[in-house]
Amino acid sequence: MIRIEGIAAFVAVAEAGSVSEAARRLRLSKSVVSERLAELEKSLGGVLLHRTTRKLTLTEDGAAFLQRAARIVREIDEAAADMAERRGTLSGPIRIAAPVTFGRMHLGPALYPFLADHPDIELTLDIDDRRVDAASDGYDAIIRNGPIADSRLVAWKLTRSRRLLCASPDYLAREGTPSSLADLNRHRGVFYTNRGVADWRFQTPEGAVVVRAKPALGINNGDMLRDAAIAGLGIALLPAFIAGPAIREGRLAEIDVGHRPEAEFIYMAHPEGRNPSTKLRAIADHLRKSFGDPPYWDPAG
Repeated sequence: MIRIEGIAAFVAVAEAGSVSEAARRLRLSKSVVSERLAELEKSLGGVLLHRTTRKLTLTEDGAAFLQRAARIVREIDEAAADMAERRGTLSGPIRIAAPVTFGRMHLGPALYPFLADHPDIELTLDIDDRRVDAASDGYDAIIRNGPIADSRLVAWKLTRSRRLLCASPDYLAREGTPSSLADLNRHRGVFYTNRGVADWRFQTPEGAVVVRAKPALGINNGDMLRDAAIAGLGIALLPAFIAGPAIREGRLAEIDVGHRPEAEFIYMAHPEGRNPSTKLRAIADHLRKSFGDPPYWDPAG
């Protein structure tokens, strides 16, 4: 007989990459998790994991079983959460990915009061600037600043996100302040590598115009992108939630080239075909209220 506890243990180990980490997430002892894995493999009549002293890897059977097993565990968790939500309680696990700088500066402070009010929600918040695959990586949702091109995702707008062209006063004193889009071509740029050097898009009466400055540095983290601009390495196109404090403190200066960067939004996106839970909708609603529109970090938005 196949027990759901064994399936849940297998999914946790496969996702965590180790029995000890899976045990920590499940709040069980390592011996209990190992026993449940062994019982599951015996019931299935096959080996799901290759075990060595250094790591665990999925067998071919394990990789095939994992896809359906993860879906089973998720649906059971969601069914239990739905029952709790019918009683007026938000509960159960939920996993969200978000970029580092926005997560640290704004997402975390907005979520902490919500989680305090709903202690039965088990949120896992993965903060990472890499572009995760929400569906295959097992996320219930991702938070993104800017366009979401993945057609497998359903995106909800949380708030507007204005971007600012800026540089350090030292850089502008040394290289001059550009006053037009054409001027930008001769300047050095600091670029966010997750979006590429074609990221500088501006609104004009003739449509969107892409400007490609000379790359001075490419980096995949917003904090370091801001710091590189403050250090005078070049001009950066930064979200207001990152650049705002440095501009107010005089460490960065906003640049007006006669045209605004293309308008963007901060989104929460969930995998298409997966019915979003009530708690995910509640989190999205809470974030919209917490951020405001225009968002609190950008009164000029």
